[in-house]
Amino acid sequence: MSLRPRAVVVYRTSEFDELVARHGTAQQADFFLRQRGRAIDELADRRRDLGSALTAVRGAVPVDWRRAEVERADLARFVFGPEDVIVVVGQDGLVANVAKYLDGQPVIGVDPEPGRNAGVLVTQRPDDVERLLAAVVSEQVGVSDRTLVEAVTDDGQRIRALNEVFVGHAGHQSARYRIDVPGERGERRSERQSSSGLLAGTGTGSTGWLRSAWLERRSDLALPEPCRPDLAWFVREAWPSPATGVALTEGTLADGQRLGIVAEGDLVCFGDGIESDRITLSWGQRLDISRSATVMRLVVG
Repeated sequence: MSLRPRAVVVYRTSEFDELVARHGTAQQADFFLRQRGRAIDELADRRRDLGSALTAVRGAVPVDWRRAEVERADLARFVFGPEDVIVVVGQDGLVANVAKYLDGQPVIGVDPEPGRNAGVLVTQRPDDVERLLAAVVSEQVGVSDRTLVEAVTDDGQRIRALNEVFVGHAGHQSARYRIDVPGERGERRSERQSSSGLLAGTGTGSTGWLRSAWLERRSDLALPEPCRPDLAWFVREAWPSPATGVALTEGTLADGQRLGIVAEGDLVCFGDGIESDRITLSWGQRLDISRSATVMRLVVG
């Protein structure tokens, strides 16, 4: 017998609660802010909006469903099941944070603060959730399949991301590596580099960090669309020297193509800004970046 659906509500601790945890009490946190010309009132209002949205979402889950909740910091330790329906309550970035841990489960993005968030991935309102949960089960709902980027090492370590993966040094030192990318005639082009790291991402990520790199260098590349299988990549601040070059610093990867990195020093790779969940590469180790076979199924209807 198949399991009953499980609604998994994903949220992030409010800035108000984080500040109170740091200072001990709300009064101490307010005093800290007022000494700097700020007040805690705005954060309290945002905490209230998040709490109201979470209450509405919890009440929308059918009584015969199983349910679970997970805070952002615990995502790497949470086990998602194939019968789960994921309800993300928060900012767009929280959808990206959870996407890397999923394997095709539908995701409903709920915006608790309309007008404050961009609302690219959190497109739904708390009052929509009851209807959408029923529609997901009956398969009467629109779904947007968002491309994921994937990085895999030569010893089988793997990381996925909805926006982008970053490869670079763990600190602020130069990252040293050899990059190889597809050429125009099917050959591989290669170059030793020393840089501030490399970004490779999807069309969804083209509104975030990738776009910042694209704008900064005034690139002529056409950034990919969210549901397209192609990827874009940029090297950050490549340094020219007798031993390192700057010829291979941006490009796109069509479906089935890969970008290779061979470490010439200690490097890390992480996805969507979650540095705590990362791959570590040592000298001589190889990392290949390409489109993931897994997609994120974002509920849109």
